[in-house]
This record gives sequence, structure tokens and C-alpha cells, in this order.
Amino acid sequence: MKPPLDRSGEGYQRVDDGLGKVPEIPFPLHAAIPECILSRMGIRITHQRITVALQLILLTEAVFAIWGQRWFTAFLTAMIISITFFPLLFERRFRIHIPPELQLAAIGFVFASLFLGEIRDYYTRFWWWDMALHTLSGFLLGILGFLLVHMLNETERIHVHMKPGFVAFFAFMFALGVGALWEVFEFAMDSLFGMNMQKPMLGDPSGLTDTMWDLIVDALGALVISVMGWCYLKNPAEKSFLERWIDSFIERNPRFFQR
Repeated sequence: MKPPLDRSGEGYQRVDDGLGKVPEIPFPLHAAIPECILSRMGIRITHQRITVALQLILLTEAVFAIWGQRWFTAFLTAMIISITFFPLLFERRFRIHIPPELQLAAIGFVFASLFLGEIRDYYTRFWWWDMALHTLSGFLLGILGFLLVHMLNETERIHVHMKPGFVAFFAFMFALGVGALWEVFEFAMDSLFGMNMQKPMLGDPSGLTDTMWDLIVDALGALVISVMGWCYLKNPAEKSFLERWIDSFIERNPRFFQR
């Protein structure tokens, strides 16, 4: 942090407001910083602490796996740890600021699916674990698809304006398409390397029932996000968690939403 700046006998301090701007705030900080900025900073710090806690859990697992010579578990855990840094690297590489809520949701999904699901065997211990995660993936992919087409819709470099219904439809199909590609990946891993990613379900040992239910819950999660995104475009005044996340993304990346 830079030292206070002396202006007319009053101390100033530079404070990051979470939007990439560095306003000069007079002391005392608690009285000068707007409440919205304090709230945003507090949320970001909380999410960073949760992320660090998950990374420490993964690091501990990796150390015990190496100690017990469980090399595949150690490799998979190390891969998961590296994945948790992707949002930060993505921000720095492409200068796209991801809201902390989305970062934490993505990291939490990776933790729950790869660490708890594969390493801790939650997919076998809890029959509903896979369905819950696929529903969550439908949510996240729906948000990603919505933001992608919304950026195209709002940028001044592309002269096109898509109706809210098409934006919502694209978000739904994007999430469902990525979910279908993941099922193809699972089938390929099982066929080529003898893995068990398509698991027996409801008395069906072939894995077909598991695949179909994965796609169904993917579609349900994507449908919920698509409807909420459509409502946001039709009536931006109404706020839910999705609208707040979208507004936060737009606020952090104004260069993508200029006409």
C-alpha cells in the first residue's frame, strides 16, 4: 500500500474498491469509504478465505497421499489445486474480472466433483451427489452462456441486437451442449481406459440411466438460469442472485458493454 498523501493537512489512503479503480480516500477509512465499497471488499475477502481453506484441505490430502504412496490420488489432488488458480490466472491473462461469487462457485464445484466425488468417493456413497453436481453445472454453464451472448449483444464492435428470448435460448443450449460433450468424454474414458465414470444407477449396470439423468438435471439447471436471465433482460429492475452477479460482471468489465 502506498503511503498516505498529504493534501491540505488531511491524510489520504489508496483503497482498492474491487473494480480495478484506486480512489484516494481520506482518513479515517471507516468513515470515508462508501458502505457499498466496504460491503464489496468484505465479500471478496470472505470468498478469498474460503478459497484458501479449500486449497489447504487439498494440499493436506496431497501430502498424505504422497506419504502413503497413493500416487494417482496425489496427482489428481495436485491437478485440482492447480485448477483452483485458473480464475485468477484467467483474470490476469485476459483482463476479464470475474465476480468473486462466480469464482467461488466454480472452485466449489471443482472441489465437490473431483475431490469429494472422485477421491472421497461421494459418487458411490451418496446416490444423489452426481445429480446435484450436474444440476449445479447446468446453473454455472447457463450463466456462462448467458454472459457470452450478452457481451456480443452489448458490445459496440458487433452490430447486432438479439432479443431476450434468443439470449435465454442460447444460454440453455450452450449449457446443455457442454453437458452432452462431458457425457461423451465420460464414455470415451470408460471405453478407452477402463474407468468407471458412467456409473451403475437404479439397477442399470450399463451407465445409460446415469447418463440420461445427468443430461436431464443439466437441462433443468440450465432452464432455471435461462428463465431468470430472460426475466433480467425483460425487467432489469427486479433483482435476484443472478441479476446481482450479472450486474457485478458488467460493472467490472465495462469495456465489453459499451455501445
